[in-house]
Amino acid sequence: MSPTFRAFKVRNFRLYASGAIVSNVGTWMQRVAQDWLVLELTHSGTALGIVTGLQFLPALLLGPYAGLVADRFPKRRVLTCTQIAMGTFALILGGLTVTGVVQVWHVYVLALLFGLGTAFDAPTRQAFVVEMVGRDELSNAVGLNSASFNAARLLGPGLAGLLIHWIGTGPVIMINGLSYAAVIVSLQLMRVSELHTPTPAAREKGMILDGMRYLWRRPDLMMVLVAVFFAGTFGLNFQMTSALMATEAFHKGAGEYGILGSILAIGSLAGALLAARRVRIRARLVIGAAVAFGVMEIVSALMPTYLTFALVLPIVGLTSLTMLTSANATMQLSIEPTMRGRVMALYMTVLMGGTPIGSPFIGWIGQEFGARYSLIVGGGLTIVGTVVSVLYFSRRRGLLIRPRLLPRPRLEILPQTELLGEKAVVDATPQAEAKDLGPRVA
Repeated sequence: MSPTFRAFKVRNFRLYASGAIVSNVGTWMQRVAQDWLVLELTHSGTALGIVTGLQFLPALLLGPYAGLVADRFPKRRVLTCTQIAMGTFALILGGLTVTGVVQVWHVYVLALLFGLGTAFDAPTRQAFVVEMVGRDELSNAVGLNSASFNAARLLGPGLAGLLIHWIGTGPVIMINGLSYAAVIVSLQLMRVSELHTPTPAAREKGMILDGMRYLWRRPDLMMVLVAVFFAGTFGLNFQMTSALMATEAFHKGAGEYGILGSILAIGSLAGALLAARRVRIRARLVIGAAVAFGVMEIVSALMPTYLTFALVLPIVGLTSLTMLTSANATMQLSIEPTMRGRVMALYMTVLMGGTPIGSPFIGWIGQEFGARYSLIVGGGLTIVGTVVSVLYFSRRRGLLIRPRLLPRPRLEILPQTELLGEKAVVDATPQAEAKDLGPRVA
């Protein structure tokens, strides 16, 4: 089997991936249909930003608690419940749209409820990957998951644009509601005996705070989290910024808007497949990709025509996915199993939880100053946040970031100060189990 697809040798992962690709296509179709519905109802970039923000608000408020649920309960069961919930909400929104009674406040409420399901689904799904494939194939499985998501992005938006034109937004949203059945079936067909399931964390007081303390003692991971926060909050608003660019800057319709999402996915898919081939992930890759992503987002805003904008989008997608997959693998391979759900919940909270702040702000920027500035400001803040993260954690938290002279140079992160009475060296290549900076927190 090709090294790019080696995780597919695991039966449970094959089942999961087959269900996920169907559901992901439906998800991208709904994203386009929902955004187009909001624009039809309001003609407002701010309203579009509010919907996006509401959909991510529960991740900000409930992310740490969702991680605790992932650590304490069987992840397969939690995922089944979240898929049923999100499918139901999609069917309700589709039904309201088909019957012609939908109003913008309906979209607001259902976006919030959908975000509630996502808040519990995302950290559980991230932590479940290693249970399916084990540590050795984790980085490959993370890359393949991203490839699946972006292959769906390649198909979903363009298909949604065509179907919106042919049958309307309501039926497209309902198709997504039905697509969740594919994941539910794949979860039920798995062989539980083949899962690498850790012993669930025992119920104790302060478990959420334990996860936060664990992360705070890991400045190498905190540096990654801060960079991801700025990118997720201000830069990764493609569904909104692409809609604004298509309609406001280039005066295009639903079909052209959907095509932009598919074109962006070409680069994202390439980035995911390249990530799947990597055996080791370096911290410098996360930082470099975050800066490159910010730069390319600004470059895309300066493109004069729809065609040139579309030609730059694959590079934007490649840099963003390189950043996300390397950050995800760095986090998962550097933490102990009993903390994985809580740490990944905090990671997802940081990645998605800033969207309720960033998305309305970026939407307002686009409405007041023009669609191009939504990309310029988003990319600029991503660059600034990443640089600040590196400077702070290298100077204030005792991280020395430098190449190590080895036959194959690697990045290492060396704490310059003693933490809790001991010196520690953290290898930024997460294939090696990183040593804790201080004692482990139960």
